[in-house]
Amino acid sequence: MLFLKQKGRRSPRETGRGRRPLCVSRTFVPSMFTALNMLCGYVALVLAGSGHVTAAAWFILTAALFDVLDGFVARLTDGASKFGGEFDSLADLVSFGAAPAYLAYAFGLSQMGAAGVFISAVPLLAAGVRLARFNIGDGGGEGGQFYGLPSTAQALALASFILWMNAEQLLTPAQLALVLSWMLVFFALLMLSRIQYDSFPSLSMESIRARPLQAVLYGAVFFCVLIFQAKAFFLAMLLYILLGVMRSLSLLVRQTVL
Repeated sequence: MLFLKQKGRRSPRETGRGRRPLCVSRTFVPSMFTALNMLCGYVALVLAGSGHVTAAAWFILTAALFDVLDGFVARLTDGASKFGGEFDSLADLVSFGAAPAYLAYAFGLSQMGAAGVFISAVPLLAAGVRLARFNIGDGGGEGGQFYGLPSTAQALALASFILWMNAEQLLTPAQLALVLSWMLVFFALLMLSRIQYDSFPSLSMESIRARPLQAVLYGAVFFCVLIFQAKAFFLAMLLYILLGVMRSLSLLVRQTVL
């Protein structure tokens, strides 16, 4: 009968014929690391709101690691795309804008009341402007440099500072609120400035060959961080931030004199 299958014959579904092979886009894996970056930023927000400032700071540092890895994997797989760039900027706004801003509020600025709310929002707003400027092509300097302090750098500096202060209790609550306020405003102004900052070296042999001295310096900083932990990390990030300022001032003086 017609509705009975003929003996010995199987449908294409049973034999597996006619199936399209499972294809994974080259942008998928880098985007997964970007998603992990954003997830870490969100978890940091939740933890900071619950009073777990140390864990929140570590999740911001972890988000920075995923931020490095998504770029590395994108170059490795030739998976860079416009979507990936936009997604990365949104993730950075969460992890390096909103998360550190709220962490600063939860750790020391909440005692300032409404003033603390507005001061803690400054790095979030500055990070948003800087990322938007970068997306339209106005954030890249010359020779692999950036105009303005990268949002990742200010977030790492702030998170490592909070880890250090929380561990050693060097400041009174009032002193801590004052230092955080000035730090947030200073970092925000640098993010909005036209000061050129070096990009962090990528995880590739080409980058190491192109800038061997910087690679050695970053390697030395890495080992110092392993030994001295949060204190060394903050001082290294502060050095990176101040070197950009001093280099721009030096260039300005030379141009004025000449």
